[in-house]
Amino acid sequence: MAEHINLVKLCVGIDSLGHLEAYRIEKRQQARDTGTEDVTTHITRMWPRRAAEILQGGSLYWVIKGAIQARQQILRFDERIGGDGIRRCAIIMAPEIIHTQPAIRRPFQGWRYLEQAAAPPDLYRTQTAPNELPMDMQIALAEIGLR
Repeated sequence: MAEHINLVKLCVGIDSLGHLEAYRIEKRQQARDTGTEDVTTHITRMWPRRAAEILQGGSLYWVIKGAIQARQQILRFDERIGGDGIRRCAIIMAPEIIHTQPAIRRPFQGWRYLEQAAAPPDLYRTQTAPNELPMDMQIALAEIGLR
């Protein structure tokens, strides 16, 4: 598989991993209730210029409370036309939310590319103890460079 690239985005309105997971469950239930397609989607105004590289295995890394904490694999990009007639990009993701080792990120607008070499590792691959530290403590340690 060729080298892929990822996207990183602030998870606006979400204050924890549990909140993100509950939000996604609620959206899936709404899709079932309304009979619409059950996909995990994020709508953004801009279309990634490097879409082909992203679709080779890239993920959307979510920044929650100042740190990357999770990712979702990107499956495809769909065009959506808003009620205002403006073309937008729907990022279609796998439903699984994969927790990552926290990586501090300053606030930014929109999304940014994230090279695979700079992406934080998945937590389940690096976790060695059954009782992982609370996320706030993990973020504090990451801020001072100890995690």
